[in-house]
Amino acid sequence: MKNSQPGKIASFLNKEGVAGYIFILPFLIGLFAFTLIPIIISFCLSFTRYDILSSPSFIGLDNFIRMFTQDATFWKSFRVTFFYAIVSVPLKLIMALFVAMLFYRGTRASAIYRAVYYLPSIMGSSVAVAVLWKQLFAVNGVVNSLLGKIGIHSEVGWLSRTDTAIWTLILLSVWQFGSSMLVFLGGLKQIPASLYEAATVDGCGKIRQFFSITLPMLTPVLFFNLIQQTINAFTAFTQSFIVTNGKPLDSTLFYAVYMYRRSFEYSEMGYGAAMAWFMLFVVALLTCLIFKSSDKWVFRNSKEG
Repeated sequence: MKNSQPGKIASFLNKEGVAGYIFILPFLIGLFAFTLIPIIISFCLSFTRYDILSSPSFIGLDNFIRMFTQDATFWKSFRVTFFYAIVSVPLKLIMALFVAMLFYRGTRASAIYRAVYYLPSIMGSSVAVAVLWKQLFAVNGVVNSLLGKIGIHSEVGWLSRTDTAIWTLILLSVWQFGSSMLVFLGGLKQIPASLYEAATVDGCGKIRQFFSITLPMLTPVLFFNLIQQTINAFTAFTQSFIVTNGKPLDSTLFYAVYMYRRSFEYSEMGYGAAMAWFMLFVVALLTCLIFKSSDKWVFRNSKEG
C-alpha cells in the first residue's frame, strides 16, 4: 500500500493537462490575487464613499454624476491626456519606423546600435530619467545651453509655460521608441525579398516600394504597436508626476495623476475608483474602434469566409 501511493501521484501528474496547470499555478494565483480580485473590489468601491481609514458607504452613482457634471478638473485632465495621446502616439510610431528602416540593412554594428536605441524604452518611464528630463529643460538646463551655442540666446522656461510644457512630455514619449522600433524591425525582416526584386524590375523606386510594399506588409505590426502605445499613452503617469507634477495651471495634468491625487492625497478612494473605471471604458472603446477599422487598412494574406 505504501509503495502504491507514489505511483498514484505519478499517474495523476501524467494525466493530460494536469502538469500544465501545476506549472501555471503561481501565475494563476498572482492573476487572481493581484489583478482580478482588485478589479472587482475597485468596481464595488466606485459606488461608495471611501476614505481608506473608515468603512466604505454606498452612494450609488454619485461619484460618476459628480465626475461628469461638477468636476471641471476631471475634464481638463482628460483633455490633456487625450491631446498627449493623439499627438505622441503617431510621432512615436513614425520615429520608430524611421529608425527601424535605418537598421533594416544590417551592419556589424547594428546589434550595438539597436541596444543603444532600445535603452530609453527600458529606462524611459523611470523616476531617474524623468528627473533628468526635468533638468534638461530647466531654464539653465542643457537645451537652453545648446540653443545659446548655436546663436539662439534663450532662457525659456520650457516646463513653466503652458504652451511648451506639454510638448516636453510628448518629446519624452517619442524618445521612448525602442520597443516599437524592435517590433517594426521584426516585421521588416518578414517581408519577402522577392517582392522588392519584382518591384525593382518593374522600375519602382524606393519611395514607391515603401508605400506599395513595405507599409502595407507592415500594417499588422503597425496595428499591434498602435494598440500598445495608445493604451500606454492614456495610462501615462510618471512623466507628468515627476517632470511637471501637472503644472503650470494643470496644462500637463495627466488623467492618471489626477486620479492619484483624488485617491491618495484627498483620500477619495471611491471617487478615484470611479475615475479608473471611466478610463477603462474609454481605452476599451478606442481599442474596439481600432479593431473595427483594421479591416479597412490592415493587410492580411487571407481572410476566412
